[in-house]
Amino acid sequence: MMQISDSYSQKNSLFNTMNRFIGAVKNMDQTVMVPSLIRDVPLDEDKAVNDIRAASNGPTTYFSDGDMYSYYVLLKSIKNDMEWGVLQADERRKDMHGVGALEISRMDAEDEEEDLEKLFRFHLSGLHTVLSKLTGKANTLTNRYKQEIGIGDWGY
Repeated sequence: MMQISDSYSQKNSLFNTMNRFIGAVKNMDQTVMVPSLIRDVPLDEDKAVNDIRAASNGPTTYFSDGDMYSYYVLLKSIKNDMEWGVLQADERRKDMHGVGALEISRMDAEDEEEDLEKLFRFHLSGLHTVLSKLTGKANTLTNRYKQEIGIGDWGY
């Protein structure tokens, strides 16, 4: 009985969530052979249909969540930050913007005395949720790319 409980806990661990995300992005990267083909292609088919309908009904406000290429670049960037570390990415941003996120978080930490366990659980939960959603986006992008180039049914 203890084994079932342990395997369930491990299935939902942060390490497994991170590995699923990294695996999904690696699969996406191996599948998307020509990233330039996905420029200006909406990630969600339903959104694309709704955007076309809205555009045909006259002047409307159009807000794009980004095309497949934008998601592709974003997901690869997040994966690289996870694999190589946030400090390295923070140094790159610091060179571009002047002040790093690590310095800002240190300033915030000095200003606030929080319950560290509560803060940890809050961020852990948030990280788990975000990684799960990003994994879904990577899988969606991979499947949409296959549909766009006509290999959507391969491997199934």
